[in-house]
Amino acid sequence: MLLRERQREFVERKIAALIDSSSTIGIAPTGAGKTICLSAVVGELSKNAVSFKTCVLAHRDELTYQNLAKFSLVNPHISTSLYNAEVKSWDGQVTFAMVQTLAKENNLRTMPQLDLIVIDEAHHATAKTYQAILDHAKELNPSLKIFGVTATPNRGDKSSLGKIFENCGDQIKIWELIASGHLVRPKTFIIDLGNTQEKLRALRVRANSGDYNEQEVASILDTIPLNSEVVRHWQEKAGDRKTVVFCSTIEHAKNITNAFNEAGIKAVLVTGECSLLQRKLTLEAVTSGEAQVIVNVAILTEGWDFPPISCVVLLRQSSYKSTMIQMIGRGLRTIDSVIYPNIEKKDCIVLDFGISSIIHGNLEQSVDLTLKGEGYKLCVSCKKKIPKSSVECPLCGCDLLKQESEASEKESNNSPKVIANFKMKEIDLLERSGFSWTLLELGQEAMIASGFNSWCCILKQKDNTWSTIGGSTKKGEESNRQVPSKVVYSGNKAEAIEVGNDFLYRFEDEEAARKTASWRGMSPSENQLKWLPKKYKVSDQLTKGDASNYLTFIFNAQPKLKELGFVL
Repeated sequence: MLLRERQREFVERKIAALIDSSSTIGIAPTGAGKTICLSAVVGELSKNAVSFKTCVLAHRDELTYQNLAKFSLVNPHISTSLYNAEVKSWDGQVTFAMVQTLAKENNLRTMPQLDLIVIDEAHHATAKTYQAILDHAKELNPSLKIFGVTATPNRGDKSSLGKIFENCGDQIKIWELIASGHLVRPKTFIIDLGNTQEKLRALRVRANSGDYNEQEVASILDTIPLNSEVVRHWQEKAGDRKTVVFCSTIEHAKNITNAFNEAGIKAVLVTGECSLLQRKLTLEAVTSGEAQVIVNVAILTEGWDFPPISCVVLLRQSSYKSTMIQMIGRGLRTIDSVIYPNIEKKDCIVLDFGISSIIHGNLEQSVDLTLKGEGYKLCVSCKKKIPKSSVECPLCGCDLLKQESEASEKESNNSPKVIANFKMKEIDLLERSGFSWTLLELGQEAMIASGFNSWCCILKQKDNTWSTIGGSTKKGEESNRQVPSKVVYSGNKAEAIEVGNDFLYRFEDEEAARKTASWRGMSPSENQLKWLPKKYKVSDQLTKGDASNYLTFIFNAQPKLKELGFVL
């Protein structure tokens, strides 16, 4: 399995940070492949030392099993074990443990000396259960290394992650993933209902939490006329989209849910008052298609992903930009056409009825198409090393661009507006690919790339939708690496390219991906020329790499594309 370029950069920075210090945290949002990166870091540190012992901590059982499965995919030759309520074993070189189980005193006594502790969802690391584990591990090994990963570094209780981590070695920005096609593009509408924005601007954050009083926010946004207007704007701009709504209070959420249902739109509600069974049934109502809208209060900000969500409604606000990004992130995942064959998703509508997008700036304006590496700086508050482009300190939550945010707010006006979308530079994405893509002459825009085990073809359809189709180059191969031919994406070109890259990364290795390898630029072999149709041999610029891709298309991809119903 291959890492994307940005993932590899993240891994290299985290390893360097762990060499230079005893603890580091990395920030990786939805779509970055956080678990893959985590696994690669542990794999690199473990591969040259059989005695190197690691424990990966998570606070939910499903995360523990998910981390174990992905780790084994990235590092199939490293032994693993489980430590949770059902299985208690330290036999593996890397043990995946449930925090709640391991933190019990009797279980801590079984812990061997560890060289590395990895904390998934590391914004929970200041909790007492984590502290008990870390303190005990440091007693056993004063040279212990601690590595944390999270998508949401800023805690609502203002508990500083700087107590645990010495630095933030890298932070992948959500707008990097939007620009690269790993997430769909947001389309933000800022809507002022009456004079709500003026009232919301007058609110002040609370000293103890650094955030707004949700009751005060709800007192402005939660009225019968306004709730009806929310539904009306949603009907006009979102239509039949699957939607998640974030509210300020439980009472507010109940009223909004009722407003949707009274308008004939099936909406369901999940809050902290729901039991685990109620929450499960509510989420299933959305995933099964029974409900179109799910309303929540601080429940779905993290740990829940349903890719068909393509509209996010903000009826609360936060002084933390990271919280706003997490809410919007629920609607930015791309669609896997294999799992959701009848759903096409090109963007995500964001309806902001508060002032979050005014205070923090919308994601569209933040997108950086250059995707260049970054340096580091010291936080003005906690004085710890953080990525240079950070707008909030991941370790202490300090607002590093407060003056710029205030200036941006003054420049905004009260009228509803839609933020214009940005233009993608697809050629940059091809240049960044680990594989060599060859343009096909099919009477339609198309390209193909291939490795030793798989191929991927990207086609533009008559309706301007781009489809990504992947399959196997091995006929009759009976192994886990065989790849059934399938449509893996339909939508925008940029996303199609990145889904194609990810498909090949999943089944190939460094040797297959070397697009700059000298043999690719050589002249075609006699055997290649023998099998290539005349139309591919007319160019003097034909290379061995292009010839290889053409032959893969003719003998492997083309028959499968026709089987899948594509007109070539």
